[in-house]
Amino acid sequence: MRNPTTTTLGYALFATRWLQAPLYFGLVAAQGVYVYKFFKELWTLILMCVSGHATETYVMLAVLKLVDVVMIANLLIMVIVGGYETFVSRIGLQGHRDQPEWLSHVNSNVLKVKLATAIVGISSVHLLQMFVDVHHTSRHALLWGTVIHMAFIASAAILAYMSGPMTAHTDRGHADRAPLRHPRAEPEPGDRRHGQQERETPAAAPPAPRRPEPDADAEERIRAAGFPARKLLEDFDERHPRGFDREAVARLGKADFVAARHNVVFVGPPGTGKTHLAIALGVRACQAGHRVLFATAAEWAARLSDARGAGRLEAELAGLDEHALLIVDEVGYTPFDAATAGLFFRLVAHRYERASLIVTSDRPLGRWDEVFGASAPALADRLAHHAEVVRLDGESYRTRRATSAWAD
Repeated sequence: MRNPTTTTLGYALFATRWLQAPLYFGLVAAQGVYVYKFFKELWTLILMCVSGHATETYVMLAVLKLVDVVMIANLLIMVIVGGYETFVSRIGLQGHRDQPEWLSHVNSNVLKVKLATAIVGISSVHLLQMFVDVHHTSRHALLWGTVIHMAFIASAAILAYMSGPMTAHTDRGHADRAPLRHPRAEPEPGDRRHGQQERETPAAAPPAPRRPEPDADAEERIRAAGFPARKLLEDFDERHPRGFDREAVARLGKADFVAARHNVVFVGPPGTGKTHLAIALGVRACQAGHRVLFATAAEWAARLSDARGAGRLEAELAGLDEHALLIVDEVGYTPFDAATAGLFFRLVAHRYERASLIVTSDRPLGRWDEVFGASAPALADRLAHHAEVVRLDGESYRTRRATSAWAD
């Protein structure tokens, strides 16, 4: 049991990170200074060119100065955004179209390497300026400029080399703290932890990003989600489906689609791993801080029908807004009457651009009229508008194992 005094002291010390926030605003002001310097240099260059006093060497040096200013401004952006994200507080950019690619995996090691390479680039520009203007640069300055530049290159190479083992050590520490899998989880399609034979020849993990480090709150959200078993992206047997978009699944594994309020639809024959992937993304969403609720299409139909019968359908839909992600499994296995199809349309329409849905189905959206009748076009239109549709092709995982067992 934790000591309350120690916990309070730790939280207080952790809160001191906000003392760094004004420092980053100071760097924003410094960036404004460089913007002013850039346009001042640009205006001087234009005047010299218009007046005819600009030589080729002058133009080259002036352009290098502009490049130098831009590279230093880029360095400031990297320190401001990456440093604030790493050392102060998360920046909520999930779903933003301009979110930097490197920001999704930034940490202190990555930031230091990027800063080192940026400094090498700036040093290269400075050294190039010296060589271009070699007639006005002393040999002493050239010598020390070259030595300093080589020192920057060596430092960046050493830092990059050291960051690899440090990152690997961090990853091993995270893996050691990962929770044990549910001891009674039953084998499902795509799950390779189902027998001695699979344990002896494990399948390669898909190129999914590393899941966030779990905590007590995440475990509570996973238990409350109602998953029939715990499934992970790392355990999905990517060799089984004949074809599916691995890059899309890896991208969805970041759980950014939940913050962006987008949907996911897994389509494929029975036994190709749709439920496994849906649960795995639900687990990732729980670990990312989102509340999730899982149920089959038949269970959702019964729940919504009961709410309608009790005259509280609107309250039920509003209550589901507390869950950022709902998972509807096995759409298409049982056709619904018009009234039940209307309930599903109400659910999808209520969550449209408001919260996320993951749906698994054995048939493409164009054939949903076989399940939902006249409600299918409007339902599928709203569901697919902001959705990633992932198709899985192949034979049933269960049938393949049964056939293999019979052959043995």
